[in-house]
This record gives sequence, C-alpha cells and structure tokens, in this order.
Amino acid sequence: MVWPRWETFLFLMFRMMLLPQVNAETDTLTQSQQLSLNQTLVSAGKIFKLGFFSLGNSSRLYLGLWFKNIPSQRILWVANREDPLPASDSAVILKIATDGNLKIVNGNLNTIWSTSASLQSNNTIVVLTDKWEFILKDSVSGISLWDSFKYPCDTLLSGMNIGYSTRTGEKFVLSSWQAEDDPSPGKFATGLSVEMPPQGFTWTNYSRPYWRGGPWDGGDFIGIPDDDKGFASGIDVISNKQQESAFLSFNNFYDSDLVIMVLKPSGLLQMMVWVEELNAWKGSWVAPENPCDVYRTCGPNGVCDKNKSPVCDCLRGFALKPTKEWNRGNWTDGCVRQTKLLCEISTSGIAPKALKNDTFLQLTEMKLPDHYTYLRDQYSVQNCKEWCLNNCSCVAYAYPDTINCMVWTSELMDVQQFPSDGMDLFLRLPYSELDEDKRKKKLVIGFTTVSSILILGIFGCIFCRWKANQRGYRKNRIKDLILADKGQSSREMSTDNLWEGQALPNDSSELPLLDFAKLATATDNFSEINKIGAGGFGPVYKVIPIYGQLIAVKRLSSYSGQGIEEFKNEVLLISKLQHRNLVRILAYCVHGKEKLRVYEYMAKRSLDTLLFDPKQSHQLPWPKRFDMIHGIARGLLYLHRDSCLLLIHRDLKASNVLLDDDMTPKISDFGLARTFQVTHELNTQRIAGTFGYMSPEYAMGGVFSEKSDVYSFGVLLLEIVSGRRNRGIYDHERHLNLLSYAWQLWTESKGLDLMDKSISDSRSSTTVLRCIHIGLLCVQDHAADRPLMSSVVLMLSSEMDLPQPKQPTFIFQRRLNSSTQSQISKVPSVNDITVSVAEGR
Repeated sequence: MVWPRWETFLFLMFRMMLLPQVNAETDTLTQSQQLSLNQTLVSAGKIFKLGFFSLGNSSRLYLGLWFKNIPSQRILWVANREDPLPASDSAVILKIATDGNLKIVNGNLNTIWSTSASLQSNNTIVVLTDKWEFILKDSVSGISLWDSFKYPCDTLLSGMNIGYSTRTGEKFVLSSWQAEDDPSPGKFATGLSVEMPPQGFTWTNYSRPYWRGGPWDGGDFIGIPDDDKGFASGIDVISNKQQESAFLSFNNFYDSDLVIMVLKPSGLLQMMVWVEELNAWKGSWVAPENPCDVYRTCGPNGVCDKNKSPVCDCLRGFALKPTKEWNRGNWTDGCVRQTKLLCEISTSGIAPKALKNDTFLQLTEMKLPDHYTYLRDQYSVQNCKEWCLNNCSCVAYAYPDTINCMVWTSELMDVQQFPSDGMDLFLRLPYSELDEDKRKKKLVIGFTTVSSILILGIFGCIFCRWKANQRGYRKNRIKDLILADKGQSSREMSTDNLWEGQALPNDSSELPLLDFAKLATATDNFSEINKIGAGGFGPVYKVIPIYGQLIAVKRLSSYSGQGIEEFKNEVLLISKLQHRNLVRILAYCVHGKEKLRVYEYMAKRSLDTLLFDPKQSHQLPWPKRFDMIHGIARGLLYLHRDSCLLLIHRDLKASNVLLDDDMTPKISDFGLARTFQVTHELNTQRIAGTFGYMSPEYAMGGVFSEKSDVYSFGVLLLEIVSGRRNRGIYDHERHLNLLSYAWQLWTESKGLDLMDKSISDSRSSTTVLRCIHIGLLCVQDHAADRPLMSSVVLMLSSEMDLPQPKQPTFIFQRRLNSSTQSQISKVPSVNDITVSVAEGR
C-alpha cells in the first residue's frame, strides 16, 4: 500500500511524539529516546560529539564522531560509511530498536545501518565516552555488547587498538577513506602482520604490501629510523609468543598534546598534532616518506638508498636481471645472484674440491628484509650463524639485541640502507666474492702505506727543523697535552679539588677531570697569545693538541662572583646533552679556587662577531642565515621537549651562539639554564640574563618558562635578519630598540626594509618576510600568545598560514632601568661571549 504524502507526514510526526528527543549535551541514548538530524550526543567531559554530518557539498549523509571543541571538524569515526543516506533525508533518526540493537532509520522507516549484535537483553543503552568509545551496553549489568573500537575507520586515537587474534578470528585495521570527501572504504589498510614478531604494514587492497615498518622489538619498529621515531614514542605492541594475538595501542606523546594517526586516501600513514596556537592540525611524521619507503621499490635482492641517484642498487654478489625496465626507472624486477653458493654447487653434483665454505658479509645500518624466520630465544649469535651456514636455503641472518636470531630463506625483499640507526645484516656469499676484495684491499693498503711513509718522512724533516727553532720549553708543553694524559683517572679527586669546601661528587658527571698544571702548560700559563675571547665569567683560550681535536678552555675569573652555580650547571647537567646545535663540553678542572671547563673548539667564534660587523656580515648570505635560524630553533626544541632534562636556557643571544667551520650554529653557555616540567612556570628573585633578550614577565617579575626562550629567539631572529642589535636607537630616536622598529615596518608593509643591506636579495623576500612574521609572533608581550618552539620549527619548515602578531608595548625595558635596577645583582658582564647576569647594557 502506498501512503499519501500527508499520511506519511502524520505518521512521522506521531513517531517523533512517541520517542522523545535527546536532552541537550547528553552522552547517553536510551530506548525511550531518539537522535534526529540536528541533534548530537556529547561525551561527559565535553570532548567528543556524535551526530549526523555531510562533508562540504556532498549529497550524502553519515553518522559520525568528531572533537567537540576543535573548530575544524575532523571526522574520527563513521558508522554507515558503506551505506550513506541522501543529505535531503531530514527525517533520519538514530534509535535503539525493540531487539536492543542500535539502528539508523531513514524517512521511509528502512534500517540503513545496525549494530547487528546477538543480544540476550533488550535493556540496552548507548553511551559516548571521553575515550571516544561509542558503546552499546546492558543498562542493568553494564556489560558492553557492541563497541565502535572493534570497527575502526581511518583514524587511531589514544586507547584504541589495531591488530589481530587468531584464537577469536578478530582482525582490526585502519581503513582509508575513498577520498577526502568520501568516507567509504578506500584501497589502503594499516595493521599488524600475523607473524612473530609482528610487523607494521600498510597494504593496498588489504593484501599487497605498500609500506613496511619492520618487526617490533619490544620498544620500536626497527624498520623505522630513530630520526623518525616520533611515531613510535606513542606506540606499544602487546603480543604473545604463541603467535595467537598482537595488538598495537596508541598514546599521546605528551599529556598536553593532542595527537592522532590517520591513514590518508593516498595511502600515507600520518601522525597529526593539534597546534592550538595555529588553530590547525599539522603533520609530525609520515610514511612512506620517500621512494625507498615504498615496498618492493628495488625488487628482490635490491637495496634502496634515498641519498643516492639512482636510489636502487643490487646487494653485493647480485646483479641486475636482464630487463629494460631498470633504464626506465622501474627497479621492481630486482637482482639475481652472480655466483652460486658452495652448497648449491655440491647439490648439483659438481665436487667442490678445494673451494672454501661460504662466508658472511656484514652490512651495517640496514632495514632488515621482509619474510624472515624467527628462531626465538634459544639461539646465541654463533648458533644463529651456524644454523644459517648449515642450511643451503638460508641467504642471510641477523641478531638484533632485543629480538635475537632471525634468518632468511628466500629472496631478500624491501632492503633499505639507512644513514644511521639501522641493524646489522649478515649476507651469505661465496668465499670468492670476499677473497677478491681482500686482494684488492692488500694492494691498496700496500700502496697507501709506502706513499704515506714517504710523505710523512718529508714533512717530518720539515717539522723537526721548525721545532728546533722554537723555545725549548714548548717541546715538553706539547708532549704533555691534556687530551693525551693517562696519569690521572677521569673520576679521581685530590685534596686540592675542592669546591667551596666540598668535593665534587664522584658520580656526578661523565666528563673527564683534567690536571690544572697540564692545562696551564698547554696554554702557556694562560698567555694573551692563546686568548681567543673574554666574558663575564672569564677568558677563553685556544689549545692545539698533537693528538685529538682543537679545544677551547674557559677559565672562571676569580673576580666573578656569579660563576659557582653556573659552573655546576654545565658540568653536572649540560654534559648529558647531545645535539648538533648545542656546543659540547668535553672536560673540566677544579683546583683550589681555579675552575675551568673544556669545550669543542668553534673556529668561527660567536655569531655576533660576524653578524654585527659591517666588514664581516657579507660572510652570512641569507641562505646561510636562514639555515642558522633553523638550527638554533631545533637546538631550543631539543632543550624544551626532546632532551632528557627539559631545560630553559635563559640567556639565548647572538654572543651565545657559536659557529663551527661549516657555520653550523651551536647554542652555548648554559650556566643560567634551569630544568622544568612541561607547562610549568618557574619564579626567581635573582633576575639573570641580558637586557634586550629578556622577556617582559621575566625582567619585571622573575617569572620564566620555555616561552622566555621563545622571546629571546624572536629577538635573535630579528637581529639575524637585520644584522643589527636590538639595543640602540632607530629611525631618528622614534624607536628605542629593534623590535619597535620592526613592528612599524611590518605594519607599514615595509618589512623588507629591515633586511641587512649587505645581503639584500629580492629572491629571498618571501622567506625574509616570513621570518620577520615569526619573530614578531615570538616577541609578543604575553607568554600565552607566543608559540612553542615545536610550532616555530613547523612555521619555518612549511608554508602554513601564520596568525597575526599582537603589537608589543616596547616600554618594559625603559621602566626596568628605573624601577627594578635595585633588585638586580650588581655583578657586571663585560662581553657577549659568555653568560651575562642582568645588568643594564
């Protein structure tokens, strides 16, 4: 029977009267309620929303789940992704049916989607939790009867699992959308492989590998280099040795960060972080990232190296298959073995006679191949090697410390050469392959040795003649250099090695303790000839050892009343930090009242010596300055978020950025640095630092946080762009500092006028303006308005839209000179190389 339209309308009105609508912002749907088109469920903590939605101009309607308080609606889960409704169906409802299941019913009363659970109870309710779990459960017992976590879509959030259980037959994978505006299942899926140990995979059509993360070793997927393991720091995999189940769970990196993992329609697996300052989602890790990450790029027995061109080559002992595809850039056919293994010759009926047994070539920093056999814990390294040697089908073995014996008995697939952080792979080869290598190496070594002896003999004679003309005491000075000293233990303390009456704790530092007498000798008793700089903490000397590297020795001045705590900081804390954009401290010396630190030598001195010198600044073209800005930002990000200590530097400035031979910037002078906890502010009554770089909240009230360093970075960034110091008078005394002048030029759309005239280049205008924009964001008055260093690094390395900065007041420095001078330590700072204590400059 076909009902007239008015009768259908009356029926729908009657149905809506019988089933009350849900209350505003409830997290629960009962059997007496229904959810209509313009209504939503909201989790108890106001974190997630569930309701009907359409994407853009799409004509399709879905039931989905998203964040409540994030402006950009990123859909996290979709119920009816395979059965969309027409967007014109305004009568659609979500309700609990009489059988206890949750159903989507359209305007024609047809069930579009259902939980379809086999239920023993019809006393069911539906709850949306703060863990973004959508659960159908018994209202009496509270037992979960259906759970959205068992039906993942393209997004993985904290608390959710993907993986498998062979015992129950369950398999949970992420499934990509068909397109950005089409949530129907796409062709890519991400999950764990059913093997021991399990691997992370992205597949096409649920079966063909597209990307492989490698085996799980208990803490990481070892097919992902450490540089990319921001991914793995939020990942955990639980599996059992019976290979019955393995489940990957995901947790946020930091409690303050909101992180999700999304499988894109293109097959890219991406970590995304919500950056509140930018009001946007930003990618933090992605796979595959380069052609070598794509499965089978170089085919069987090929090896891929992203830093070479072409990226594909054959493993040692293998050659290209006879195919024209390689010349066309298609390497998927791979390589074949050139010389048979000894066991293959034996089994073919040919007597090996005097042939030697197969051997193994050690390949380092490798992504281990796919299709391994895991021999579990009972095999030692030697047993693993012997097992492979005694099995003719075995072509390679590996012994990762956390996994142990792995062997390969088929073609080696998806092998990649990493720059670092890879594993050792032992490749089985005929002995003749390596024997030929040894003969070549002997010839090269022999020729090199003879040549070296002749050259060294000539230069030795010249050097000895030159030495004979030097003062005699210099012979003993150079022979006794500190870096070759073997006489004193690096952990040993004498009665002279006292610090304000207390010995430095023996286990407080991993740094060597050096002998003062030898340091004095190596610097000609700290002569002016070897002096390369001086600061508030004392002079710095250059030492040229016969063995080892150039070093710099900083001697704490006896008149410096500020150095004890700072000295402790660098010796006890900063020695634990390792980053290419931080200066390394190599050793220390404590002898009575003498306190010295030894650093790696920075050939180009401090940044300010070049940046603010009109005769030298041309050595810093804009590309080099931009690289320096990047490097300094990465160094600060390491201190704030990635180091083991989490440090606030508190005195970042141009004179505390040193440059090596390659002009790589390295942050130095950590005497004022303080450890902190993420999101915590600290307070001090001792204001220490350098005016012009100090944030308003620190200079005026002693409050500092990681945002204090962000402010200093912003000042330094604008100095690097302009080649001018922040302190000074600009534009006929209208501006007391560089920040005020930069703001005026920015608001007048004259930002390029700030650029150092010695490096003026119209091709760099876009990046210069972007850097000025970022600098002004960093020097905003209120700490809450400034971005985190993680956001700054993203801003510098991408073309994302930037928020508009707020106008700084630029008056705190003048007020400080008159109102807070009496509160500040009177110890002077006389140069820009070392840490300064707050004193008007």
